[in-house]
Amino acid sequence: MGAEDTAATLRAIGDELSDRFYERDDVVRTLLATLLAGQHSLLLGPPGTAKSELARELTGRVVGASYWEILLSKFTAPTRMFGPVDVAALARGEYRQVYDGRATTAHIAFIDEIFKCSTAALNETLGYLNERIYHPESGGEPIRCPLIGAITASNELPEGDGTAAIYDRLLVRLEVGYLEDPANFAALVRSAVRRPRAAARTTVELADLRHAVTEAVPAVEVPDGIVDAVCTLRAALRRKELIASDRRWRQAVGLLQASAYLAGRPAVAETDLSVLTHVLWDSPAQRPTVEREVLHLVNPDAKEALDLADTIDELETQLDAMAGQSREALSEWVITKAHGKLALAGKRLERLRAEAAAAGRSTATVERVTGRQRAVRARVLTEALGLDASTVRDQLGGPGEPGSE
Repeated sequence: MGAEDTAATLRAIGDELSDRFYERDDVVRTLLATLLAGQHSLLLGPPGTAKSELARELTGRVVGASYWEILLSKFTAPTRMFGPVDVAALARGEYRQVYDGRATTAHIAFIDEIFKCSTAALNETLGYLNERIYHPESGGEPIRCPLIGAITASNELPEGDGTAAIYDRLLVRLEVGYLEDPANFAALVRSAVRRPRAAARTTVELADLRHAVTEAVPAVEVPDGIVDAVCTLRAALRRKELIASDRRWRQAVGLLQASAYLAGRPAVAETDLSVLTHVLWDSPAQRPTVEREVLHLVNPDAKEALDLADTIDELETQLDAMAGQSREALSEWVITKAHGKLALAGKRLERLRAEAAAAGRSTATVERVTGRQRAVRARVLTEALGLDASTVRDQLGGPGEPGSE
């Protein structure tokens, strides 16, 4: 399969996963780009947000790949991760490890609760993620692991210097929360009682993915204008005391190339810089600042969308503060404040998306804010006006087929 065909196949996989996992479009695309860059990602969010299911569904689309996953705890021994002792050989007086089916032979890995890595396994996990090597317990030459990339997950940020070192090895950090749009939540509930329709399942061959990672993605051109933009962004973030390591910036270039390749472009464009919003923050509180600096530089449509998002968030805060008030008071608030602001925001977001698409710019941020607008509007209709979720879904044009979350 040619490079263009592989990119098209991966886009098809992304579309299928986005249809299945509500409100995860940007997450899915960024996970694909991270894998193409040969880097590791973190899904950060509370339990029950489909982190594991999404990771398994994505990695299961790579035909011929050896897949390994593990749920870590403070007591997970290194041998459980990288190869248990061969008991039969030990009975003969030989110390050997069995590597088949473990991290040492995996092309793609999913590591759940990554920051619960035990002290005993910490150094080997760092070597595995950073250098793709494992040092056998019996000594000898380190084993070269065929790992392309790992998807990791956690319910919380790391604590302590040891797990902070692992955190730094995860180039991409993606926040995953509960569904916001009541229409999507209603569709999720329906999916639990309906027989699922057989969904399309596009796959990619391991050899084609490897070629993309090692040959096609590194061949994507990085124009001087993009280098200048990255330097400008670094300076802007440093002024706000947001400082990323030189290693992280260098690895981010490969992620930009992967983003362009996934979109079918031979060179990195300004729109690809938006992926850096998932790279350059350490705590979720820093993410909005990083996002605004990135989008101020590359995407005026998205910047205006974020301004609209502030208005939408303020309305949701007001709705939360009015909990317990009478239906009359809530209806008055909807009529005098919420309805008009949400309607204007929705119309402006539609125009911004059309303008961005016409100019060839990324629409991901505009679509994300549009999702927020729809979610808050749905909350207003259901919680303030008392409409049921089915009626709201019909009014807002909710998802066509139930998926899973």
